[in-house]
Amino acid sequence: MKWEDSKKGYENYLKLEKSLSQNSIAAYINDVNKLTDFLANKYKGVAPDKVKLDQLKAFVEWLNERGVSPRTQARTISGIKSFYKYLLIEGKITNDPTALLESPKIGRKLPDILTMEEIDTLINAIDLNKAEGQRNKAMLETLYSCGLRVSELV
Repeated sequence: MKWEDSKKGYENYLKLEKSLSQNSIAAYINDVNKLTDFLANKYKGVAPDKVKLDQLKAFVEWLNERGVSPRTQARTISGIKSFYKYLLIEGKITNDPTALLESPKIGRKLPDILTMEEIDTLINAIDLNKAEGQRNKAMLETLYSCGLRVSELV
């Protein structure tokens, strides 16, 4: 099995079966290209059906050594897993080497919050002489005091 044939089939699969956008397809193919480049340099071009879990772990280590963020590493690993899932579906491989491959843990970012001074500035900026002034003030106070999202307030 050759990488180029597998990548071409995978690209068609993403386009026709998954109906992904061109940008998404390019990102997935780029992930597989990173893997093939790594394998060509480190393991002298092992075929897609001969890749082992330890080689994939070495690839993830290589990404980490290059300073790739955990979020980007996780996305790249997801692309590689998708590629091997495609090969499995098509019957080109019988064992998925990515089955035990773990993605790095990604922490969740807390939302930014306003300070008391910023909230007071917002509320004081409302013109209460206008018809919608009282409504806007009530909405802002409700948002802040209840900790609502804008979509929840609406």
